[in-house]
Amino acid sequence: MTASASKLAQLRELSVVVADTGDYDAIKRLKPVDCTTNPTLVKKALDLPVYAELIERELAWGRQQGGGDAVVNEVADRLTVGVGAMLAALVPGRVSTEVDADLAHDTPATIAKAHKFIAMYAERGVPREKILIKVAATWEGVEAARQLQQDGIDCNLTLIFNQTQALACAEAGVFLISPFVGRILDWYVANGQAPASIDEDPGVKFVRGVYAEFKKRGSQTVVMGASFRSTAQIEALAGCDRLTISPDLLEKLEAEQGELPRKLSPVPAETVQVTPIDAARFATDLAADPMATDKLGSGIDTFAKDLDALRQTIRGKLAG
Repeated sequence: MTASASKLAQLRELSVVVADTGDYDAIKRLKPVDCTTNPTLVKKALDLPVYAELIERELAWGRQQGGGDAVVNEVADRLTVGVGAMLAALVPGRVSTEVDADLAHDTPATIAKAHKFIAMYAERGVPREKILIKVAATWEGVEAARQLQQDGIDCNLTLIFNQTQALACAEAGVFLISPFVGRILDWYVANGQAPASIDEDPGVKFVRGVYAEFKKRGSQTVVMGASFRSTAQIEALAGCDRLTISPDLLEKLEAEQGELPRKLSPVPAETVQVTPIDAARFATDLAADPMATDKLGSGIDTFAKDLDALRQTIRGKLAG
């Protein structure tokens, strides 16, 4: 493909492009391979006309059940899967669906919720092959994903900030990980360590390092760069297995021309002697990394607050 093509078109030749949104119209327009849904996106969906029929149907169901916290939580799940099912009809690939962040340190509950989501999708005619269950990469989340993968449920481990986190996911046989480029940069900038160039961007360097290590080990786990702050970060990771990108940055790439060279290339696997990561090493390595400790904790808190905000909105609509 020539440099006269848009940078987005060139990027699609190098990496699988995923839309980091549940915006139905944006996905229809931008045609990503995969997309995602989570409480923040579902809450936004409550105001979008395309989801109006789904929302009214699920709210009517909730009102028939008589209200209460259990009903609110169930409506949140039904809306999450309902939005995901509509998105699954739009994309040729997968819809990532987030397990409740307040279960991030509860392995059995995470496994149970994942199975529930898969069953709910099946009831709506969406096979498990179209879904990725999105789980926070705590040790408990890694252990849940290990079991879910054995159960035939593919997982997307999110909030990846540390190489031990990433390698633990690969060793657990996780389908895909989402290292967070922009949030890593945010932490270093906030701590007075802004990079001098894109190649020194700590988020970019982290994803490049994880990608290289996975390829060297022959790992089948997909590396999907996430949480971008600029098109420069995206371009610096061209060639990564997948890149999940917000609609505004997708549109910027669509509007830009000029050559977009490959930055990451797979290398032949080597024979690597490794000591499997256990819970003690996971905890020790994470504790020694203040950025990862901070961002994992705050990321889970943010996801949990987003879920609570969705539930509060549903509670208000059920009462109204």
